[in-house]
Amino acid sequence: MIPQLTARDLMTPDVVSVPPETSVVAVARLLAERGISAVPVLDKAGGVLGIVTEADLIRRLAGQEDAKPGWLRSLFQDPVAQADRYARTHGATAADVMTQEVVTVDEAATAAQIAHLMEEKGIRRVLVVEEGRLRGIVSRADLLRALVAAPKEEATLDDDRIRRAVLAAMRKEPWADSFYTLVEVKEGVVEFHGFMRNEAAKRALKVLAEQVPGVKGVRDLTEPLPVYLYSA
Repeated sequence: MIPQLTARDLMTPDVVSVPPETSVVAVARLLAERGISAVPVLDKAGGVLGIVTEADLIRRLAGQEDAKPGWLRSLFQDPVAQADRYARTHGATAADVMTQEVVTVDEAATAAQIAHLMEEKGIRRVLVVEEGRLRGIVSRADLLRALVAAPKEEATLDDDRIRRAVLAAMRKEPWADSFYTLVEVKEGVVEFHGFMRNEAAKRALKVLAEQVPGVKGVRDLTEPLPVYLYSA
């Protein structure tokens, strides 16, 4: 199982940051020289105002080629969105081009929680903030450390407890069928018997069983669920 490292374990604490009045050219140079893809924008008290990413700088560069919308098209465009894009594509400072809606977590957030947040928001990094002040940054690369970290030793369960743990996990999953799929455990090896509805469920059950402490292997001895049982 993936160990539950936290943002405190994963974050880069010495984060390069800039004040809001930093020029766009200076920000671009900073990213290039440091080999980083984003830089937080902080106020004088260390509070997070936003973040400037490579995407923000590319948007500014691309904005120079924006064509002025025609009279008819301009009637249907959101003037607030138009003004925001103009500022972000023509601005001269970090405050002008930065992304203000920054996703943050506290130091206790787990690797799994951060990964879910990144996937849900479609972002590449989150800022770690405590009491309004920046503490660090966690990127996708940092999350990979959670996958390769040495797992913590867990107590090994006997066959009966493994079987009960697998069944309990199956009952929590709507795709798992504990009625037609039977579970046996022999010397730490989980065996699935009976019927399986589809290949996706077969793959998922193997993963589910492998996460139970003490499982040494998984054998799928099921058969495709007969058509007449689907309506039973």
